[in-house]
Amino acid sequence: MQRTNISYSKYGYIFCIPFLLAFLVFSLYPILYTAIIGFTDLRGMGKIEFHFLAKPFENFNLILHNPSFITSLKNTAIIWIINFIPQIALALLLTAWFTNDRLRVKGQGAFKVLLYMPNIITAATIAILFNSLFAYPMSPVNDLAVRFGFIAEPVNFLIQKGTARGIVAFIQFWMWYGSTMIVLIAGVLGISPTLFEAAAIDGASGIQTFFRITLPSLRTILLYTLITSMIGGLQMFDIPKLFLMGGPDNATLTTSVFIYNQAFSGSYLYNRAAAASMIMFIIIAILSAILFYVMRDKDAEKRKKEQKEMIRAARRLAA
Repeated sequence: MQRTNISYSKYGYIFCIPFLLAFLVFSLYPILYTAIIGFTDLRGMGKIEFHFLAKPFENFNLILHNPSFITSLKNTAIIWIINFIPQIALALLLTAWFTNDRLRVKGQGAFKVLLYMPNIITAATIAILFNSLFAYPMSPVNDLAVRFGFIAEPVNFLIQKGTARGIVAFIQFWMWYGSTMIVLIAGVLGISPTLFEAAAIDGASGIQTFFRITLPSLRTILLYTLITSMIGGLQMFDIPKLFLMGGPDNATLTTSVFIYNQAFSGSYLYNRAAAASMIMFIIIAILSAILFYVMRDKDAEKRKKEQKEMIRAARRLAA
């Protein structure tokens, strides 16, 4: 019988064509245009004429020395960190619960839908909801806190920096932990069942199986989750903007809100907004590279080095 080799890689490229076309038509030009106007004097709505600055990096220098931009960077980092840590922890816990064959949780589909549902609610709806929950002086949160004795009188949570950041971080956590859970569950379902069967035969407990087999096998999925969450966190815009407009006293001012304010509020400083966008792009690229390096598969790298050394040794012997 004649054996034929079938390559399915071409189908992957075919499925990528629609995305590539959409990216080239709708995204590539705005990205390049943004990168260019960061070096110009373009200001004002409706203007299309601009001139390159004598000092090309003047806008970048102004942004980096802008106190509001530094504040927005700090706020973005704080809000992302305090929402991502419990988000990934709860997502891993739920993943272990749903994928444990010994527990066999009933009604998994309904649970997953309910946990994922906050992710599909619009940001405007969520902003209105939490404004109502934490309103002053009368709101469900204040009423319950006074009734159970946690506070003596109603508190205006939305004018305090700490509580405002905490509420925004909680909203981000509540919206995204379900999505993270779904991604992790998909990753666990992609692990070979024979690994779990071998662990069960060897008498490994559920905790040992999770930390010795599941987590190491999820390295790539965890890297994807961390990268996408970091990018989303650094681009956080809708909740801080719609919920508290960056307040109180810039406590929830994120970098995306800062860029929006530069471009569309007041003087319409498109050039400085573009410069801030490019700075954020560089920060995201650097942090992503660091995460790729830290979470790389060291064993795979060792094997590649050993294979290269073997090939070199074979070539030397052949010569």
